[in-house]
Amino acid sequence: MSSPATAPPAPNNLKRIVAASLIGTTIEWYDFFLYGSAAALVFNKLFFPDSDPLVGTLLSFLTYAVGFAARPLGALVFGHYGDRLGRKKLLVLSLLMMGGATFAIGLLPTHATIGSAAPVLLTVLRLVQGFALGGEWGGAVLLVSEHGDARRRGFWASWPQTGAPAGQLLATGVLSLLTAVLSDSAFEAWGWRIPFLLSGVLVIVGLWIRLSVDESPVFKQALERAEARKADAGAERMPVVAVLRHHWRDVLVAMGARMAENISYYVITAFILVYATTSAGVSKQTALNAVLIASAIHFAVIPGWGALSDRLGRRPVYLIGAVGVGLWMFPFFALIDTGGFANLLLAVTVGLVLHGAMYAPQAAFFSEMFATRMRYSGASIGAQFASVAAGAPAPLIATALLSDYGSSTPISLYVIAASLLTVVAVAAAEETRHRDLADADPSDDADGPVEAVQDARTV
Repeated sequence: MSSPATAPPAPNNLKRIVAASLIGTTIEWYDFFLYGSAAALVFNKLFFPDSDPLVGTLLSFLTYAVGFAARPLGALVFGHYGDRLGRKKLLVLSLLMMGGATFAIGLLPTHATIGSAAPVLLTVLRLVQGFALGGEWGGAVLLVSEHGDARRRGFWASWPQTGAPAGQLLATGVLSLLTAVLSDSAFEAWGWRIPFLLSGVLVIVGLWIRLSVDESPVFKQALERAEARKADAGAERMPVVAVLRHHWRDVLVAMGARMAENISYYVITAFILVYATTSAGVSKQTALNAVLIASAIHFAVIPGWGALSDRLGRRPVYLIGAVGVGLWMFPFFALIDTGGFANLLLAVTVGLVLHGAMYAPQAAFFSEMFATRMRYSGASIGAQFASVAAGAPAPLIATALLSDYGSSTPISLYVIAASLLTVVAVAAAEETRHRDLADADPSDDADGPVEAVQDARTV
């Protein structure tokens, strides 16, 4: 029988919670992806004008990668306080930080105005973006996972995941519109600032919705139990310490699972803007339009993959995506090399549909790995530490491989290697779809002595 904490919430309440998480993550990913697209299109000229065009792009992607470096720190800080204070408070803070940094980028003077201080300030603001996003993901998916119906958790928890393609769609759409109506000189002079300044309006909308939702009932119940035990047993252990003690295997599984998902995504959506325009002779507008349409399809298929994970399990669906992305890489670049829009669109769309098979069940999969009072920390650490080795350098590595070898083959092999690593990690994991998130510690039952489980439950 379901406990009060796990009983399905009223449909309207759950939909409001899903909407709050989705809109917030859409805005945060809009901010994050906007930077990546601008890095590929104009930042090399505006902030690194003295470099060779491809070197300037590499330097631009380096500042892009810096944002990923801050994500693990954001995961640690937001995870710690999210497991102590609640999911909602930290989600409001992450949205404010991300939106503020993005708005500030829109006001930032370029190299032509303030010289070398421009890329330095750009890098600092990118660090703030990364820090905020490192804390956003875990809180958003947990808020839905811990409210939702356990039987359809994969479906409901996949909706915050659609914030990534929705943000990509919004960022690419705004840039595509601007590049269509403005000349290249106007876009480089001032047009690029408009989508960054637009973030200020989006944040106001996101805050209004997020402030209207309730805290996770699973978290509130766990907090009450922890407070009662704390009064009896003394000091409470830091969540991150408990994660590393009792869930280190789950952290490694989450990191491995992220490799193919993260690397393939940034190769397909960010690096493609470089490859298609420099190697395949495709215009910026054509490349942006292909990513725009494919992102809309990506958004649509993610809930379907999430629902399938409720029927088949998290691991089988995830493995479909990992294997599929690896097999698709050679056809992906071959289609782009034809220079035709239809082939370019097919390449990106199939790649993102296969990526969705990994990304959709990821929210529920990672949430189900960890105990409630260390879930924000555990899910965030596993996801964001992997991003440093996966998504952060992916466009940079792909651009460097293209520069050194003049061929897409090494890039395909790079993604295939990541897919193999993910297949190993997911195959080694336990299936989690039947776990009850209200359990004090659902994943340590088989770890050994009862004392270890009891110790974990005091966190």
